[in-house]
Amino acid sequence: MSARDDILGRVRAALGRHRIDAATVRQAADALLQAPASIRPELPAGSLVDAFVARVTSPKVAASAERIASLADLPAAVAAYLQQQELPAAVAVQPHPDLAALDWTGFALHPRVAADEAVAVGLARAGIAETGSLVFHSSPQSPVLSNFLPLHHIVALRNADIVGHLEDYAAAIAGQPMPRNLNLITGASGTTDIEGSLVLGAHGPRFLHVVIVEA
Repeated sequence: MSARDDILGRVRAALGRHRIDAATVRQAADALLQAPASIRPELPAGSLVDAFVARVTSPKVAASAERIASLADLPAAVAAYLQQQELPAAVAVQPHPDLAALDWTGFALHPRVAADEAVAVGLARAGIAETGSLVFHSSPQSPVLSNFLPLHHIVALRNADIVGHLEDYAAAIAGQPMPRNLNLITGASGTTDIEGSLVLGAHGPRFLHVVIVEA
């Protein structure tokens, strides 16, 4: 018997537990999977969009959100946000063709995000209503650093791309080629590692604003 087995054996004995049979674990897992609704957190009443907005604007996630009729309205929404925050109209825009096709008249745009970027605008691949999370797949159209370097991150999200739970998104992309990086972003960056005090913007954007595109 190895030292590892001896230690784990002593732990099991102290807990009064015995080795669990693998077939028993599989049987229990299969039983749970037969009724996924019974093991998943219940979403608030209303649409998935309503559930997502309620979660993303909750104190724990601490992001802000608004709704626009179509993606063409995004530049106006960005301009209003910048004016409210008293920020200049200089933004880094994710190099996605849907964003590049918009009318950004009046903005000073640049495609790359600097280390001290004030504002970046992006387009999420999906949203998770359960957690208020945004999903980004890394690609030339969606650089990873665009999600982590700016102080203010403004993200457009189509309401048709909102799913209920994380496993719903996993099922939707099953069989598709996976990206090098898949990022799940839930609210602004925050940490309580130092003396239990919440610090925003420690390792990512300090402000997250989600723009829900209705059309």
